[in-house]
Amino acid sequence: MVYDNNNGGEYGKFFVQNSPGPGMDADFKKIYDKFAKRILWMDGSVCPGAFQMNTAWYYAVPERDPIFTEHAHGDTNELIGFFSSDKDNPYDLGGKIEFSIEGEAHLLTHSTMIYVPAGLRHNPMRVLEVNRPIFHFSIIMKDTYDGEDVYK
Repeated sequence: MVYDNNNGGEYGKFFVQNSPGPGMDADFKKIYDKFAKRILWMDGSVCPGAFQMNTAWYYAVPERDPIFTEHAHGDTNELIGFFSSDKDNPYDLGGKIEFSIEGEAHLLTHSTMIYVPAGLRHNPMRVLEVNRPIFHFSIIMKDTYDGEDVYK
């Protein structure tokens, strides 16, 4: 038996094809929708036992700079990625993103994965240029994204 997408079967609940994620502050959502489109969101509320992952396409420069502010996750590592959408040149990001760890800024122009150990301050993140869509993901190895560990 083959089940249509995630409909039916004992394990259909593990196939997530429509999960836009948690709500955003209304003002931030207006900004976000102008430069990005979330694809899917996974966490323990979507699929019990799952860790948190966010996926999105960035397709424009946001009107707010920086778009994401500095914070840290005290007890959780994070993996963050930015990938080219050019199948013929998958390492050319097709834009410029500035990403900081502990105040050390790095300019990204190539497809990049970033490992952020627990407790390290990261961001601000600045999307400086987008010439074609950039695929973005972030993964935190716990069942919810915890924004409470923000350093002020």
